[in-house]
Order: sequence, then C-alpha cells, then structure tokens
Amino acid sequence: MTLRALRVLLLMASLPATAGAQTLDVEVTGPVPVTSRSYPFGAADHTQTPQNLRRMGYVEEEYFFAGRANVYDWPEQGPAVVRTPSAPYVTRVLIRRPLDARRFSGNAVVEMLNPSNRVDLNIGWAISHRQWMRNGDAWVGVTVKPISVVALKTFDPGRYASLSWANPLPLTDPRNCADVAGDSSRSTENGLAWDIFRQVGRWLRSGDPTNPFAARGGGGSRVERAYAWGYSQTGGYLYTYINAIHPLDVQETGRPLFDAYLIGVASGPMPIHQCAARFSAEDPRRALRSPGVPVMRIMTQSDFLTGIAARRPDSDSPEDRFRNYEIAGSAHATPDELTFGPASADIARAGVPPPAMTCNEGPRSRFPNHLAFDAAFRNLDAWVRQGTPPPRAEPILVKDGQAVLDEHGNVIGGVRSPFVDVPTAQWTGTSTGASFCFIAGHEKPFSAARLRELYPTHADYVGKVRRNTDALVATRFLTAEDAAALVKAANDARVP
Repeated sequence: MTLRALRVLLLMASLPATAGAQTLDVEVTGPVPVTSRSYPFGAADHTQTPQNLRRMGYVEEEYFFAGRANVYDWPEQGPAVVRTPSAPYVTRVLIRRPLDARRFSGNAVVEMLNPSNRVDLNIGWAISHRQWMRNGDAWVGVTVKPISVVALKTFDPGRYASLSWANPLPLTDPRNCADVAGDSSRSTENGLAWDIFRQVGRWLRSGDPTNPFAARGGGGSRVERAYAWGYSQTGGYLYTYINAIHPLDVQETGRPLFDAYLIGVASGPMPIHQCAARFSAEDPRRALRSPGVPVMRIMTQSDFLTGIAARRPDSDSPEDRFRNYEIAGSAHATPDELTFGPASADIARAGVPPPAMTCNEGPRSRFPNHLAFDAAFRNLDAWVRQGTPPPRAEPILVKDGQAVLDEHGNVIGGVRSPFVDVPTAQWTGTSTGASFCFIAGHEKPFSAARLRELYPTHADYVGKVRRNTDALVATRFLTAEDAAALVKAANDARVP
C-alpha cells in the first residue's frame, strides 16, 4: 500500500450536526509501509505466538495521527474544563479489520493500549480476538501515554521519529509540577490522552478518505457502533473518560461518541493530567456515573477484593445500563496478553524487561479469561443493537473480608466456567515473584487420586464438562464456539 499524508477536516458525517459540534483539524499518515526491518510494534506477525492475519481474513494497518489536544482539569463532579488548550501531538493507531469489507460487522472496538509495562500492550485484542474475528469486528489500538512513545522510539527510532506528546507548559511554568510519577516526565503530558482518544473515535466515524472504514461515494463511515475498551490502567482511563469527558462529547455533538464502554479490572478513575492528585476513597468523582449508554465492568479473582468498594448494582434503566461481572478462578495478568502480545525480543528491543513467564509457584495461571470476555462482548453488542439486556451474575461470595471457597479451594459465585465447576485444579489470582507475579496467579493441580475420586471415568468427566457448557451457553455466559472448544479440550485431556 502507498503512504498517504493528508490534512483533513473531519466533519462528523455520521453524527447529527449541532451548533456546538467540534470540527477536528488532524493529519493522518498511513498506512505506514511495512518491511522486514520496519514493522509496527506489537504487529500480529511479531507477537509471542505470531498470527498470519491474511490467512485469517484480516489486514493490519498502522497510522500516524497528528492534531491538537486540550489538557483538562477536573476539579469537581461534572464535565472536565480546559486547563491548557490546543497542544500539538503525534501518536500512532494500529488497526486490524476484515480484509473483505463485506465481512465487516460495523463494530469498531477502540482500545486504549495498556502502558503499565512501559510498552503498548494490546490486551483487548489478545483476550477477545477470537470473538471479534468470528463476528467480523474491527479492532483499533491507540497509543495513549508518553511512556509508550519512549518505548516505540527506542524500538524503531526511524519509524517512530515523528511521534510526540510534548508538554505544552514550559518547565518554568508553575503548573508544570515538579513531581510526577516514575513513568512520566515533565517534558511530556499524560493528559493529552482524552482528546486524542476522542479524535481517533471521530475519525473512525467520519467519511474522510484517510479513514479505512469510509464508505465509497462519500457515504460516511461503515462504522455503525464504536465501543471503548480499556484494561487495568486504561480501564481506569475509561472511568475518567465516562465521568469527565463523555459529557463533553454529548454537549458538542448532541449524542455520545462511543456506543458502550467495557471496563476491564479497574475500580476508579485515573488522574486527568499528570499533576492532578489521585482520588481518595471518599472522593465523589470515583463513583461511575451513568453515561446513558451501556457499561460493563469486569473484574478478576486477582483484584475483585481490592476493588470491592466499587461494586454497584446492575441496572437495566435506559439511562443507566450497567453490569458488574467477577470471573471466578481468573487472574488479572492473563496468559493471552503474553501469547498474543509483543514478542519478548521486541519488548527488550524497546528497552523494557519482558514480563516474567513464571513465578515462585510455577508458570503463570493459564486460566482463559477470554471465555467470560467473549460472551460479555457479544452480550454488550446485543444490548446496544437489539436492546437485549445481558444476564446478571452473582458476585464472588465474600465473608469477613475474604472470598468464600468451595470444597475444592475455588471461589463461590462470580461468572462460572468448567474450570471451577468441573475442576481439575485449584485456581488462585495471586502469586509471588518478579514483575507482575502478584496479579498473575497460578493453579494447583489435583492429584491423580483426587481426579479419580471426582471423575471415575473419562466419559464421566467429558459429560460433566458438556453439561456445564450447555448450561452456560443457554444462560449466555459462554459462546457456543468457546463451549465447543472446551468440550474438545476435555475429550483430549487425560482425566482422570
């Protein structure tokens, strides 16, 4: 593909025009050429387990996205206010979409790439690409923190030379605080993320020719639904976005920019700029406000207790559509984020130590979080498109500040799966050791004698898995495709 760099005015063709609607002046460059020596960080064919997207009917494209972003303050409940206007930036956007436009579902999942390991981690794609590719959904990953840009420039100085998140405030300005977090710098500004994310969303919903989803003949965008996705740190970003930035979207365009939000393993907002204080437990801005579109919050066994104060009732009210899910047996740091994330060699090339694959207790938990996330996203899409409310799940049972365990040592309650209902191991959400082991979890396999006691024959074990998955599919906590894969795995397993 040829390189394109165009100055464009993104008029929101797919959104109703209002007097307050914002016109975006951005420069989109791409798709950026790929060679054997220069390729996107986190490219699908350079992950720990490489994926050949073309064989899977998908294409990957990287774009450089330049514009101007406000830095906001958020001093009280309600919409954010401008702190520093119109700061220039350049970030990158990585897109994976069906190769055949006729296969595109109309769904664009827009993920804030997670920077917690100081590199871009495509956790959403890693967890849910199976479901998205089955449905023909597109995935859009956005670099949303300067620390990730540092890694990108280290990884490939030539490819990423133009990226910039410069702080609009000089070092001499007292508003450029002297103390910033260890993953931040006074010369850059984390608070550019909000307008960057908004502008990428508007670009995707525009009919501009630089948008790979633009319909032919000036018919706007083929993106029918845009879903915001964040996990862990960027799940906290979505808390901030929903409470402080989403109201600005509605004010400026007359309707929400994103049709729904999926918040992974987060319990409160992140600071709106790098000099803003973190939120105290009593701060009223912590509570998730109703944005008028569906919101799902999904927690794992690693972190549901630390975030238990953020539990809130499910709701089907048109103005407050909300679901809270806690995945029994799961760990915060998933196996998929390593398997389908940047290869260890590329992470090292970016100047960052690769995550630990094992912890003191052994290999990181192999619990497949994607089972719950796949079903949750399918239900979220049905909630938006057909108005079908998702199922409700009981939270993980807690007594005296601790999870209540069953006879096998697994938690009671939460979103279930055969891994805890037809168990062959005890599953934990925490481990000890280097890096992210404290949220990696591990399993404690049952002894052969215990397995024979639970499952006298292999057919007995497979039958129990099949009955369990059938029930989960019927209640929409598991997709039929994932259920079939679980039954096949049970058939292949040496149990007892």
